[in-house]
Amino acid sequence: MDSHRLLVFRQIARTGSIAGAARALGWTQPAVSQHLRLLERQAGLPLVLRRPRGVRLTEAGQALLRHADAVAARLQAAADEMSALAQLEGGTVRLATFPSAGATLVPAAMSLLATRHPALDVRLLQAEPPEALELVVAGEADLAVTFAHAGQRPAEPSGLVSVPVGTDPVRLVLPRGHAGARAGDVDLRSLAAERWIAGCARCTAYLEEVCGTAGFAPDVRHGSDDYVVVQSLIAHGLGVGLLPRLALDAFRDPRVAVRDVPGLRPRTIQVTHHREAARTPAVRAAVRAVLDAAADRSAGRRDPGQGRAADSAHSAASSS
Repeated sequence: MDSHRLLVFRQIARTGSIAGAARALGWTQPAVSQHLRLLERQAGLPLVLRRPRGVRLTEAGQALLRHADAVAARLQAAADEMSALAQLEGGTVRLATFPSAGATLVPAAMSLLATRHPALDVRLLQAEPPEALELVVAGEADLAVTFAHAGQRPAEPSGLVSVPVGTDPVRLVLPRGHAGARAGDVDLRSLAAERWIAGCARCTAYLEEVCGTAGFAPDVRHGSDDYVVVQSLIAHGLGVGLLPRLALDAFRDPRVAVRDVPGLRPRTIQVTHHREAARTPAVRAAVRAVLDAAADRSAGRRDPGQGRAADSAHSAASSS
């Protein structure tokens, strides 16, 4: 199967039309159509269904697109490696990350990269873990910093590998005037009658799981994947919630209190990239910078928390 035609087909699939692929490639539509016909002849199956305003992939086309993505990623890894070798750690690395890491861990890693490899061009993209992994699969990002809550299996599409970065403790966030704010550790069962503020889909699933383990179903009244909004809702007495430490490091509303919940397991952080990209110097340097930034945070950062709860969280993080 001709790899060049495979990449042309990938452009058709990504743009959703032959005209869109022609514009992206700088070709004529007949030239793109001819490559598609020849590829379908090689495949022995129709790959697209032509519609008035574009195309829709057939089942065979969807299967072939996965291979086309892998070929494109392999070719991009080869091009990046050659560029890095020629420029002595030059080139570009594109990093996708979720918001709270993008406000804390990742800028520190980018600063390390700027110091160690000033010729390296680092581009930051913000995306939640599922979308970040899709960017890596599609070749639109070189690596992704993602998370998974305890009990949730981190998604890892075929062809990708993940490197553990560390853990991120999950904390209970209360209005400052709440009775639990005056305690040290808080038993989750004591909050069974509370209203709850939930986060993203994965965070909401985690909240429901830990509350279910404690013997109750949380009364979720509001939801937002913006940790600033969550803390503002809590500060106004509209509920209580769970937030990871990275989110609290990124922003801490002075009107809320943060406490530990015994037995609440941390979420895990990992950095993921294509298996072939492990040989690319820019990707290796970026992974190392993320790991070193995480180690620096664990060893030298004090959690700006509230009294004993903050101290115990920092001790737990340093020993993990």
